[in-house]
Amino acid sequence: MARSFGQILVDLGYIDDEQLDLLREEQNQRPNDLIGQIAIGMGMISDDQLAQALAEQFGLQVVAISDLTIPPETLQLMTEPMAKLYRVIPLNLRSDPNGGEILTIATAEPQNISVIDELRNFLGYQIRLVVSTQKEIEVALERYYATDEGDSVESIIAGMENDAEFQKALEESESGDIDITSAEALAESAPVRKLLNMVFLLGIKDHASDLHFEPFEDEFKIRIKADGTLYEMVPPPRHLASAITTRIKVLANLDIAEKRLPQDGRIRLMVAGNPIDFRVSVLPTMFGESVVCRILDKSVISLDLNNVGMSQDLIARFREVIELPNGIILVTGPTGSGKTTTLYAALSELNVITEKLMTTEDPVEYDIDGIIQMPIDAEIGNTFAQCLRSILRQDPDKILVGEIRDRETAQIAVQASLTGHLVFSTLHTNDAPSTITRLKDMGIPEFLITATLQAILAQRLVRRVCKECRTEIKPSEEQLAELGLTPQDVVGKHFYQGAGCAACNNTGYKGRTAIHEFLTVNEEIRDIILRNGSVAEMRDAAMRNGMITLRDAGMSKVFEGVTTIEEVVRETVLDA
Repeated sequence: MARSFGQILVDLGYIDDEQLDLLREEQNQRPNDLIGQIAIGMGMISDDQLAQALAEQFGLQVVAISDLTIPPETLQLMTEPMAKLYRVIPLNLRSDPNGGEILTIATAEPQNISVIDELRNFLGYQIRLVVSTQKEIEVALERYYATDEGDSVESIIAGMENDAEFQKALEESESGDIDITSAEALAESAPVRKLLNMVFLLGIKDHASDLHFEPFEDEFKIRIKADGTLYEMVPPPRHLASAITTRIKVLANLDIAEKRLPQDGRIRLMVAGNPIDFRVSVLPTMFGESVVCRILDKSVISLDLNNVGMSQDLIARFREVIELPNGIILVTGPTGSGKTTTLYAALSELNVITEKLMTTEDPVEYDIDGIIQMPIDAEIGNTFAQCLRSILRQDPDKILVGEIRDRETAQIAVQASLTGHLVFSTLHTNDAPSTITRLKDMGIPEFLITATLQAILAQRLVRRVCKECRTEIKPSEEQLAELGLTPQDVVGKHFYQGAGCAACNNTGYKGRTAIHEFLTVNEEIRDIILRNGSVAEMRDAAMRNGMITLRDAGMSKVFEGVTTIEEVVRETVLDA
């Protein structure tokens, strides 16, 4: 039977049985803390003793990093973001007698065994762990990886240019003399792996939503989309386009020989214990294949209605609606406005053992325990309409349809709500009142709309002012005029903007929040729909019943210091 870590401390003579009992009592009060860290905090053991005990537990060697001379080429195998993310130091690289190479890495946390698999996937080497103290790791990170992170991609590209073997392989690739096996070998080479790992980790670190790899006639661009805005990275040489694209296709299990047709795939990675999916789209263009990777990071997305930017009053009203036994609830807005996240947050709240929840999505972005999720595959006839028909035979209570795209899907959603189901879905419309016009255009009769539609939530995302460099400003009359305001209207109000700092990449913004327009379909709205009233008439009625427009919701966020005038003007229109 394996010894507990506390017993190892006793066996090594670092603590006695009485101290072990005290440690266990303390750990019962702090179940999320490791017993070794508790022992250090209580002054029972030192950092060196903790390292020795961890090495004993996992059968590893203890290494004093300060006594070693680490070759620069070994340090260059791991980028700064990766070393700091995993809190590890590469020590040496040697050949494996069975073929391949073994990279020895020092860590203060050998209990995180997933690190071995993750680093093996990222770096392409077998990994051997040794144990060091937390203090030694911190000092080494500061000593060896104290460079500016912004130069990392640049230095990797410079290293590629100086790698004679890699340049020779590239020249063969450009000459057309290379076969598929050699192309895959080039994509698997250390320089390409290192560059792509760097881009992936920077994207994850910046909470980016997408990575764009774009070939043009004379250049190859890499751009990161964070907070809804694209930022260009240092562009790699044009002739690296094929190798980088092939590497992504290998990771996504796509056909590297097929360069004429679009392809879609998925890359699944574990980064610091968090599962992260990259949804990959490859598109042939005039100058090569354009690749976009959508980053789906569960650790960033909070599937909680309290965290989607709603006011407390709106959350209370929205919760009332999603608890209804039947009907249709629509969330509207352009692509990338957070509609799916809001719906997932609603479903997570409704996800109880007594209810059966089912979704049909294109594609399924986040898997949620307890909810049955069905992906769309139009190529084999698995459309939203077909999936929705099948779902209804599975006796669900609440259904999420990823998007109502056509009349057939809309009609089935209506029928589902009439037969006692609560249906959630999305539409692409500019605001809440115009959604009803969109349903009419799809061929849904007015009497069915009034019988089934319960509420519409229109949503937009605006960037948050960076908290690190936020400064108060006085808006100009021109800025106020864009919001339909005069200086007299904002007496006593405060306005902020970000000056730009390292935390926000000098943009003045960090993160995003949502603004909402919530229309509940009451008797007055139903009467307007039945007599085919105008959108303006519907909007006036909704506002009389408490609807706050997107523009007004945005202005509230401005006055709270959450966002800026420019962001609200960009994402909303002034109501007529």
